[in-house]
Amino acid sequence: MTPPKQSRNFSEKLLLGATRLTSKTAPIANRIFPERLEIDDNQSVWASQMPDYHPGGPLRENIDADLAIIGGGFTGISTAYHFSRRYPEKRVVLLEAKTLANGASGRNGGMMLNWLASMYGYDPEMTRRIYQVTRAGIEMITDIIQRHQLPVSYRLDGTLTVYTDARRAETAQQETEFHQQIGIPTRFLDANTLKQKLNLQGACGAVLDPHSGQINGLQLVRTLRPVLQEQGVEIYEQTPVLRIQEGTTLTLQTPHAEIKAKAIVLATNAYTGKLGYFRDAVFPLHSHVFATAPLNASALENLGWHHTAGYSDDRDRIAYSSLTREGHIIFGGGSNQAYAYLFRNRTLYPDSPGSASSAFNQLSHTMNHYLPNSRNLPVAHRWTGTIGMTLNRKPLMGVRGEHRNIYYAIGYCGHGVTLANIAGQVLTDMYSHDDEQWRDLPFYQAAYLSIPPEPFRWLGYQMFTRLTGQSPRL
Repeated sequence: MTPPKQSRNFSEKLLLGATRLTSKTAPIANRIFPERLEIDDNQSVWASQMPDYHPGGPLRENIDADLAIIGGGFTGISTAYHFSRRYPEKRVVLLEAKTLANGASGRNGGMMLNWLASMYGYDPEMTRRIYQVTRAGIEMITDIIQRHQLPVSYRLDGTLTVYTDARRAETAQQETEFHQQIGIPTRFLDANTLKQKLNLQGACGAVLDPHSGQINGLQLVRTLRPVLQEQGVEIYEQTPVLRIQEGTTLTLQTPHAEIKAKAIVLATNAYTGKLGYFRDAVFPLHSHVFATAPLNASALENLGWHHTAGYSDDRDRIAYSSLTREGHIIFGGGSNQAYAYLFRNRTLYPDSPGSASSAFNQLSHTMNHYLPNSRNLPVAHRWTGTIGMTLNRKPLMGVRGEHRNIYYAIGYCGHGVTLANIAGQVLTDMYSHDDEQWRDLPFYQAAYLSIPPEPFRWLGYQMFTRLTGQSPRL
């Protein structure tokens, strides 16, 4: 039994080739003329569903800790949850620069997916293994929600990968048949069957993953705060870490106090380079997303959206969309303008959403192509989230440092809803030296392709996106 033949697509080859840029490469002018939009500030639809959340105060006195977690998103909260349950006697502190879920965990597209962002080159056993691990991760998320009766909006009625090219659809059907042979329950839907779930213009077929879905990740992170505090975790928001001094005991400097910790976790994903770590491994990519106002059943029926949590397409300029339980359609991707890399790894997209008006206009155009009856839908929220990208689109989880006391999980490449929640289990097991179940996975203590320094990093991204008409497939 052999899997369908796989090959690197052209976009992957060119992105890898960007590492070979030389100083002779001519710069490309950045001609952007932003047009101010009269809409809300950079607030996601997820944040709008928790309007009464009040951030905790900053750390103001020096403390000691067994474990200090830097970052209050999926990775940080998941690690705090699993670690404090296994080690209730240890002092765990979590430090968040702004508010919990301020980064990609609260500014994503809501897709709760299986797999890694890149599934190139794996044998049948590893293909099955990756699916099993990510499926178990989604089940773990929902189990936590149910165990603690968290008020989190989510749905698990499957997502679709839609194919807009007949030949790619035929290949996808063959791959789905192979998946079923090795125990992976994906299913191919022809164009007519697909219309019963989602009527997309130009779709030739789709692959249904029945064990995936959509979630308000910001609700998950923030409603876990009291659970963690009951488990003894100390959470300090508005507490950026300014400097880390390594040693058998690590010293973390914050604006008002310092922490002496026996071990730390870098749960900072796209922001990790700001702390001096993994600058050549992960770069921040800004992703623009919008959400409609909530739609009733009649409006959804008119659109042709019936029974699915979301979809993504098969194009290099990937478009994706999800539907919340409340009726919001979330949309992102579909063009080069949907993503942006800012010179020197800047992690704050300035004046979003106003400065990205052309990007949001293009997003609407792409959604209207797939759902022609969506042209007059009211848009309630536009926002920009910053995701961590690696060059080969594989995440990194492990431990580093001379004293092996710096743990990390970063670079989820758009699959962070599932993978970053799994990371808490992985890092806790690594700390416990009980991590055999993870050691064969491609992200465990993985080497990475080094991203060239500036200005070649920015030039490489511009060459990849502008000269080819393509963008990184997330």
